[in-house]
Amino acid sequence: MPNPGFRIFTRINRPASALYAGFAGLPVANIGDCVNRASMLDARIRKISQGNLLGPAFTVKTRAGDNLMLHKALDMADPGDVIVLDAHGDTTNAITGELMMQTAVQKRLGGVIIDGAIRDVATLRDMMLPIFAAGVTPAGPYKEGPGEINVPVSVGSVVVMPGDIIVGDEDGIVAIRPSDAAAVLEMTKKKQAAETQKMRAIMAGNSDTSWIDKALLDKGCEIIDDCYR
Repeated sequence: MPNPGFRIFTRINRPASALYAGFAGLPVANIGDCVNRASMLDARIRKISQGNLLGPAFTVKTRAGDNLMLHKALDMADPGDVIVLDAHGDTTNAITGELMMQTAVQKRLGGVIIDGAIRDVATLRDMMLPIFAAGVTPAGPYKEGPGEINVPVSVGSVVVMPGDIIVGDEDGIVAIRPSDAAAVLEMTKKKQAAETQKMRAIMAGNSDTSWIDKALLDKGCEIIDDCYR
């Protein structure tokens, strides 16, 4: 019998690593600009530990404060997968801590995103596993369910699909549809090259700022050549 809300899909459309490998080292801010500043997770989900995120989304949906499905996801996920967990943004109980995240390290996962709380943060900070979370609390989780694995989830106000490409750094996280990845990568590389050129001009002291006055005039800004009275 179907059991929506308490079910597991064992397979995802996991993209080939060649499709997302090119995003390594590119700033999330530039990638985000190239997806029209959409698909960027809310700023309340912050980086906790070492390293940056890059990999396909392995999605988990849990009841607030319950981590039964996260335990199962850790058993199921492949090396390189990024676990993306929707805990409804609730920070009353920690969804995970040191022991479970050490399991993720041993499985060589690409990272973990928790739209909820974590604990044991003093230890997690030093882990070479990218961990992002919405909060920290010492209160532990329950293991009762329900929940779902490899379904669409809402994390940081963004809908993430199983297999979406996840990129995360100190600034935050962006989710990219595999069907858009090649185009987004090309745009991001062009933007990165343009910003590198601008930085060289700034450092050389010859940056062109004429666009500022043009933008102000085009938008109808009043410029008064006098003191305010």
